[in-house]
Amino acid sequence: MARRILVTGGTVFVSKYIARYFAGLGADVVVLNRNTKEQLEGVTVIEADRHALGNVLSGQHFDAVIDVTAYNAQDVDDLARALESVTFDTYVMISSSAVYPTTNLQPFVENGRLGLNSKHEVWGQYSEGKVAAERAVLEQIANAYIIRPPYLYGPMNNIYREAFVFDCADAERAFRLPGDGEMRLQFFHVRDLCRFIDVIIAQQPQQHVFNVGNPESVSVREWVELCYRAAGKPLECVAVHNVPQRSFFPFYDYQYELDVRAQRELMPETTPLAEGLRESYAWYSTHRNEVVPKPYMKFIDEELPAAPASVR
Repeated sequence: MARRILVTGGTVFVSKYIARYFAGLGADVVVLNRNTKEQLEGVTVIEADRHALGNVLSGQHFDAVIDVTAYNAQDVDDLARALESVTFDTYVMISSSAVYPTTNLQPFVENGRLGLNSKHEVWGQYSEGKVAAERAVLEQIANAYIIRPPYLYGPMNNIYREAFVFDCADAERAFRLPGDGEMRLQFFHVRDLCRFIDVIIAQQPQQHVFNVGNPESVSVREWVELCYRAAGKPLECVAVHNVPQRSFFPFYDYQYELDVRAQRELMPETTPLAEGLRESYAWYSTHRNEVVPKPYMKFIDEELPAAPASVR
């Protein structure tokens, strides 16, 4: 029989990709959302707010519950209450690397200290909420797994990150690079996230909290160059100094690295970043209306010097 999988969300980027991925494997995918956005074909929709579920899930069985939309303890509390009347084999929560405080030694390890009761210097309340959500999961839900990714990317990404660089490449703009461009970033393709969830469901590993990500990080300069290459355009960079980075660039001025050895023991192969960005560009080329741009270019054109020194 086909596996039956419940996905919270199912209409935007990660949850949407997860729902489509498992449906593509032949699973009977049920998405739980408020039905305010276009739905995927081939899934069953349960229209409800996770904070007012009542008995909409009562009596159902799922082989797995994949919770993508838990951002704080209340999110978990309300779903956990509804799951008391459900049978399921595995619960997987998509958390975040933002749970680690900046003061931890790097690379961050799964059993490292979490940012309890303190506002993260970079991620703020988002970090605080994810930490509380994780704690609520482990306290209330049996056979629960928690996955902590770095920056996720790939087709369906509605966040204006690689899409911004693609827009710059398509317009043949010199790219404004923060500082020397050596700040490092760690990525994980959303398909690899799905593959790892599938591994967890199938293998039921003893470890229940996992960092995930590509084993290697890349510099900002390398990432931008790969984006331009995916768009088929040459790259010229312009160094920008002493300007708040988020005014003109889609990542915070924050470098971190996750230890992903446990993930690699279960799933050794990950998508090469160059390949994943080519897929991302191909998707974005035909779905530009699904990504809401931020005013980085406007800021660059109005606020940054017209012709600073180039960095090649």
